[in-house]
Amino acid sequence: MSSEPNVETKVASPPARRQRVMSGMRVTGRLHIGHYWGALQNWVKLQDDYDCFFGAMDWHGMTTAYKAPKEIAPWTREMIAEFIAWGVDPNKSTIFIQSRVPEHVELFMIFANMVPMGWLERVNTWKDAIEEMKANDTHNLGRFMYPVLQAADIAMYRAQKVPVGADQISHLEISREIIRRFNHLYKAKLPEMEPLLTEIPLVPGLDGRKMSKSYGNSLYLTEDTEKDLRKKVNMMVTDPARVRREDPGEPTKCSVYGYHKLYSSAEDIPWVEHGCRTAGIGCGDCKARLAENIEKVSKGPREKKKELLNNPGLLDSIIDAGCEKARAEAQKTLQIVRSNMKW
Repeated sequence: MSSEPNVETKVASPPARRQRVMSGMRVTGRLHIGHYWGALQNWVKLQDDYDCFFGAMDWHGMTTAYKAPKEIAPWTREMIAEFIAWGVDPNKSTIFIQSRVPEHVELFMIFANMVPMGWLERVNTWKDAIEEMKANDTHNLGRFMYPVLQAADIAMYRAQKVPVGADQISHLEISREIIRRFNHLYKAKLPEMEPLLTEIPLVPGLDGRKMSKSYGNSLYLTEDTEKDLRKKVNMMVTDPARVRREDPGEPTKCSVYGYHKLYSSAEDIPWVEHGCRTAGIGCGDCKARLAENIEKVSKGPREKKKELLNNPGLLDSIIDAGCEKARAEAQKTLQIVRSNMKW
């Protein structure tokens, strides 16, 4: 009889399959801090728990930049360098360029033929911006059909989750309706993507309005130098009650305070609150501390982005690998789609 101990053998369970996330940014120029706090910082967190596909969406950018398409390619490269510089890891996430995966357009055309016109006419972002679009000559079919391409973008990677803020759920709903209609017509099982709700802080522009390149009120993620940051922060609107240095103010009425909550330490926040309410500090003091803290956060990514752009071979290899992986998944999806359609 064997003298070996009786050891119970356990077969390890296979690792649970991670859910897939898809998100992207429209290529319209350089990224500002609203892009970081609204999406990019959340992407960095998600890549540890999900199978993530993050895209530079240049076809979407063409809807407004069609008169200057030569600008889109450098913007796209810069955007991807920005993604990586701020922590999106090509070894954890698939980073791709939308136009380098032509299957996006093929699936878009399939969806476009089954989407009723009325669905698109009801989209609030289309209705609300019609006059603006007419004024800047972007009242075009590409923007009208934007939600269809968006649905194709998400379905292309069979994503189960899409990170959005609570105010963006309605934008995602039409994508769900399109997928639902496809599944109903062709007895298919493409995932009906669910919103992955994320808390998105309000980041106003320098003048207190929505941050927008068209308003000229943006703080750029890495394009602004330390000197630029100080100059721009000094332009920020503050509590109108603080007319003179000795006037007390209310920090919650000041844009600068909102930025401090994003960029400053737990020690700085009480300093801002107490100093503002007692006039113990001036707005100049408050802004100088903020500019210093933004620079601390931005310096590393700024240098990383510069390194990537100065090493085009490395950046190209990252882009090529991401697009190749994205296209392989896209081709799988089109095989599924065509099989369901019996086409």
